[in-house]
Amino acid sequence: MNETGRIQAEQLTKHFRKTQAVRGINLDITPGEIYGLIGPDGAGKTTTIRMLAGVMKPTAGVARVSGFDTHRQAEKLRHQVGYMAQRFSLYGDLSVRENMDFYADIFGVRGAEREPQIQRLLRFARLEEFQDRNADALSGGMKKKLGLACALIHRPQVLFLDEPTNGVDPISRREFWDILSDLHIAGVTIFISTAYMDEAERCSRVGLMYQGKIIRQDAPAELRQLVRGDLIAIVANDLAAAERVVAPMPGVSEVQAYGDRLHVFVDSATRRLPEIERALRAADLRVTQIRPTAPHLQEAFISLVTTQGRSQKDEG
Repeated sequence: MNETGRIQAEQLTKHFRKTQAVRGINLDITPGEIYGLIGPDGAGKTTTIRMLAGVMKPTAGVARVSGFDTHRQAEKLRHQVGYMAQRFSLYGDLSVRENMDFYADIFGVRGAEREPQIQRLLRFARLEEFQDRNADALSGGMKKKLGLACALIHRPQVLFLDEPTNGVDPISRREFWDILSDLHIAGVTIFISTAYMDEAERCSRVGLMYQGKIIRQDAPAELRQLVRGDLIAIVANDLAAAERVVAPMPGVSEVQAYGDRLHVFVDSATRRLPEIERALRAADLRVTQIRPTAPHLQEAFISLVTTQGRSQKDEG
């Protein structure tokens, strides 16, 4: 069986003294898949990626990428994967082209393939006209694209990206994901952690990580269905006052602010919507919209994490 592009982990664990950063996670990611990892700060996402990329030794368990043991065969693995850390790790006093030459040297990209590969990646990352500019002088979005281009210099079949679009403007984020989509079509396996739910929606599968564990993993559409009960969207003139009215009502399990509206989780939208609407109007609130709606991945994530936190508290 050809293992190229496959990512596997069995009871992968990492301890830092008394801190359990990653607690026995299991993964089986098929070649060509985009796998997104989401979770709150401190959940263990960066540690997981570093172990899978062969940068960090696990405390226990085993991980294999393209058939290579990420600990015992880390040196061989280095030439099979691309890894882009959360922080910009290129050389700011070198130009775009010099950074790419440097990484081509590191990964042994030489001979007739070198120049065409560098030029292809400059076009791919839309950096052709900036190749003489120092990396420190690039915008945040261009730095991210340069980092990605350097991670791709040796044509890896697996790409690990640790929150690569944090702090990047929306247009640059979209351009970055256009590049990832092209890589996905070309069959590259992409493992990405992200703080943005709209990016997680673009993944083949998503893992929800909380306190060192992956508490659920599935396609985004399937995860959205895990929200218990029904969801009602409310637009009113005073959302804070509306939340105070709605939150203690019978059948309401949770209220989340979502942009210019409230999302209210209820046991039955058919039964509770008229009750909620009457209560809001009785409180002299002007309701411009109230209707059942489908949950987003963000609501599913918050709901699952809240439920997990409550169950752990009860166990404690």
